Amino acid sequence: MRTGLGRTTARLIGGAAVAAMVLTGCSSNESDTGSATSSESTTSSAEASTVALQKIDLPTLDGIVKSVAEDLQIPGAVAMLTTPDGDLAVKYGTGVRGQNAPVAPVEHIRIGSNTKTMTGTVILQLVQEGKIALTDPVSKYRPDVPNGDAITIEQLLNMRSGLFNYTETAELNQALDNDPQKQWKPDELLALAFAHPPYFPPGQGFHYSNTNTVLLGLIAEDLDGKPLQQVFQSRLFGPLGLTGTSFPGIADSSIPAPHPQGYVYGTNTQTLTDPALPADMQAAAKDGTLQPNDVTDVNPSWAWAAGAGISTANDLVTWVRALVGGKLLDPDMQTRRLASVQPTTPDAGAAQYGWGIAKMGPMFGHTGELPGFNSFMGDDPVNKVTLVVWTNLAPAANGQDPATTMAKEIIGKVYPA
Repeated sequence: MRTGLGRTTARLIGGAAVAAMVLTGCSSNESDTGSATSSESTTSSAEASTVALQKIDLPTLDGIVKSVAEDLQIPGAVAMLTTPDGDLAVKYGTGVRGQNAPVAPVEHIRIGSNTKTMTGTVILQLVQEGKIALTDPVSKYRPDVPNGDAITIEQLLNMRSGLFNYTETAELNQALDNDPQKQWKPDELLALAFAHPPYFPPGQGFHYSNTNTVLLGLIAEDLDGKPLQQVFQSRLFGPLGLTGTSFPGIADSSIPAPHPQGYVYGTNTQTLTDPALPADMQAAAKDGTLQPNDVTDVNPSWAWAAGAGISTANDLVTWVRALVGGKLLDPDMQTRRLASVQPTTPDAGAAQYGWGIAKMGPMFGHTGELPGFNSFMGDDPVNKVTLVVWTNLAPAANGQDPATTMAKEIIGKVYPA
């Protein structure tokens, strides 16, 4: 999953870590990088990052979307940008290749790893309610987890458990290619992961692993006493009025209407170790002799709590503002969550990741990708900028995340160079 699978899998359902790495530092405001690693309040630490934004108009936004879409051969895309100057929305192309089927912000798409922000939010709500503690070992809830006595709930949230990422296994990618309608149970996904040794001892590194979030989803179900689908509806979707957002059961491979089709070049196994297709296939995609596959109805149960969610551009705007603005957590927990983002490597300008949330340049949010769909959602509450982008091709033949690439270009125009 490029976050999703194969080309996407090794990078995860959503490629959040990768996307964050791409975007971190795209703002010239370098002093903001790493600002959320301290325990100071979100407001005080963010105030220093207030900048004079560059005004962007509709033709400029439209030009960015069109340029990236044509370069990466994206059939359709939606970009929604809010700045202090107002709201802009661009709709590009078609939802169905070869047809005149204009895309729209009300259409439903698979949101991949953006689902992780939902799973993480539910866990933090349960922490507030005293049903679980961030310092609890995962073995308290799942005794079968390797190193479970030493892995904390917090380390599942911030991807520092060391647990192997099941989407990097050949078994999963082969199954996705050969049996795309397979209904994966969460415990089957965990079994794939647990058959491989951990990457490192708990807390001794960072590795973006969907295994962490599947575990959190199972724990949330146990503590709330209901299926994750109902947990999300009662705790998140209902309170925020997200009528276009849903979490399918494992037998459901459909997407609610209206929706675009989702496309991908090549197979999961072809891109397991490298998201880019071989050079000859990239050339064939470019000249049109290689056509992308329609993967709209591939069963997303393999992504489950880590990436099976469905939403719309309109709902993602509402969701990311609530996520970053703290509408679903108390002020103290929200401050701690935003302060939890830490560099994923010691390198300057490294991606930042925290409790089910990423910091991408000046924005908090996440990215998401399953084969066929890529999305970016980010919010900068200090400068009052919100950006949501989705595409119905993912990844591109050259391995790039299309929506993330668009978002990077847009952010580069909004924030001063």
